[in-house]
Amino acid sequence: MHDQAQRTTAIGFWVTATSAGAVVGPLLGGLLIDRFGWGSVFLVGVPVMVLLLVLGPTLLPEFRDPNAGRLDLLSAALSLFAVLAVIYGLKEIAQDGFSIMPGASILVGLTSAITFVRRQLGLADPLIDLALFRARISAVALATYAVGTFVVFGMFLFIALYLQQTLGLSPWQAGVATVPAFGAFVLGGLGTPLVARRAQPAWVIASGLVVAAIGFGILSTLGAALAGLVVGSVLFSLGMAPVFTLATELVVGSAPEQHAGAAAAISETSSELGGALGIAMLGSLGTAVSRHATGATLTDGFQLVAMICAIVAALLAVFAALTLRQTREVPGPRLALGAAGQS
Repeated sequence: MHDQAQRTTAIGFWVTATSAGAVVGPLLGGLLIDRFGWGSVFLVGVPVMVLLLVLGPTLLPEFRDPNAGRLDLLSAALSLFAVLAVIYGLKEIAQDGFSIMPGASILVGLTSAITFVRRQLGLADPLIDLALFRARISAVALATYAVGTFVVFGMFLFIALYLQQTLGLSPWQAGVATVPAFGAFVLGGLGTPLVARRAQPAWVIASGLVVAAIGFGILSTLGAALAGLVVGSVLFSLGMAPVFTLATELVVGSAPEQHAGAAAAISETSSELGGALGIAMLGSLGTAVSRHATGATLTDGFQLVAMICAIVAALLAVFAALTLRQTREVPGPRLALGAAGQS
């Protein structure tokens, strides 16, 4: 896709579609849990996947690279093991405190991650082309995207726990309470292309992060007020929507056209990794405070996580504003990697 405005709009619709799914998910999941028990939520994906398998080959265009390299299974195994080992260690420390086994698990996971990166640098057909990270724009956008999903996923985990365990809502009622936040994501995704035509990406991203930091800050002051939780979650969702949209566009737009698919895959992977680490690390920290601190409750863990998210979002806003301030528009997709690395 060569037109920047079209690409921004397309990515905005992608974020919107993802957010729309997030609106339906808690509602449907809450209804199923209330009616049939928690195990029923795992069956939701079955008819969706069947429909995809039937209609996908007809409706989804396919592109095959005739010069595609071989899939490196060892690299895939190393990346999977690295993430699982680190997350396992963090969760065990949160549950039972620090001991040799979880500490060793984290160390082994980090060693696997380093081995994975070194292996990618030496392969002719790497699983992840690290040359894409040489472009400053791509590297900054990926870092912003990953850290953004880190705080959003971690916060949404605690929102779900807080609604049910502290406020006493049923799964269905908790799902209804999250609709405004995910609706804000939808509106933010749709509105981003309009704003991006009138302002530099750096200021749109930084402004969104400031709004998100305010939302997280509101959540950090909560006692047991549902209204405050809804307002805070709507603000951080509205602020994060343009961050996710423009970060993805910057990554895809700064890559050469033949590597656009790989760039999009790396962008999505950074999002998933940031989200997984956010759930593991922030979830573990908040749970540890709630369980082990004298006189602490889930509210204390919730407020701590929200405050951390507010600080991280504010610092990320400054980082994005400073590192992307000279980016007036997204570079064209035909930009060579060497030129991108000099930007």
